[in-house]
Amino acid sequence: MKKIIIPIIIILIIGGLTSILFFKDKSDLKKIKVAEVTHSIFYAPQYVAHALGYFEEEGLDVELLLVPGADKVAASVLSGDVQIGFCGSEATIYIYNQGQEDYLVNFAGLTKRDGSFIVSREKIDNFTLEDLKGKTIIGGRIGGMPEMTLEYTLTEAGIDPKNDLNIDTSIEFAAMSGAFIGGTGDFVSLFEPNALQLEQQGYGYVVASLGELGGVVPYTAYNAKKSYIENNPDVIEGFTKAIQKGLDYVHNHNSKEIADVILDYFPDISKNDLETIIDRYKNIDSWFTTTYITEENFNHIQEIAENASQLDERAPFDKLVNNSYSK
Repeated sequence: MKKIIIPIIIILIIGGLTSILFFKDKSDLKKIKVAEVTHSIFYAPQYVAHALGYFEEEGLDVELLLVPGADKVAASVLSGDVQIGFCGSEATIYIYNQGQEDYLVNFAGLTKRDGSFIVSREKIDNFTLEDLKGKTIIGGRIGGMPEMTLEYTLTEAGIDPKNDLNIDTSIEFAAMSGAFIGGTGDFVSLFEPNALQLEQQGYGYVVASLGELGGVVPYTAYNAKKSYIENNPDVIEGFTKAIQKGLDYVHNHNSKEIADVILDYFPDISKNDLETIIDRYKNIDSWFTTTYITEENFNHIQEIAENASQLDERAPFDKLVNNSYSK
């Protein structure tokens, strides 16, 4: 009996010490709040990094907070309610041009193109943008990247977004799917999983990827106040490294493996649907391979904003992008 008891005691002691060390390590992590513009499978690399402990490996305890709208994300960062914002980089341009002294700086890119899909109320074989002429499409808010990308794409195709069709910008991002189901518009531009859900429910048909049509841009990127980046280089470096690991994972694993990792982040979506959506985003090459933001891609965002008459003056790349921690 004594021979049995001693090993048990040793195991309990080792287990207790391990628990103490674990909790100590967790308490030593630096707490960081991140405001994400929407909760979407489009941001799979971020959820992979969160689920697989990549942030913890860098000494960070990251809390993701849903703050709908890039303008609201930017306001949360500026107010100090969160340390890091995750939204379209156009928000940082608007803030800089408003003369904000402690403006927002982009330090890591994630998605490289628009993540929305054009959904038609009627089935259309061999869809082209010409099919939008004379129709109404729910496009999102004025000044937001989805709506501006739509306008840019139409302009590049020789279609006047102001006169050849009606882009409904009166409906909030979160209400676009419901408005379409309720009978508004002939088309709607939707992120996943809303696009797939509309198809499955018989309300529409995905006919095109706006991202494929709109080209490469730092569509969604991480930003922080200039002063925060200067005063917390270890946080920014660690956060960027974790996101890079997430990007590496999605580029080196199939949709099933990615779905297994992020399934808990989307409890209302079946695993099969999750795989289908990840496939869609993989097929349009949605994610950067590196967090590095190029000047060419950043300027393309400004070109899109100019086309939508939302930008009077371009902001300087060297002030609004900090690639110091990207590879």
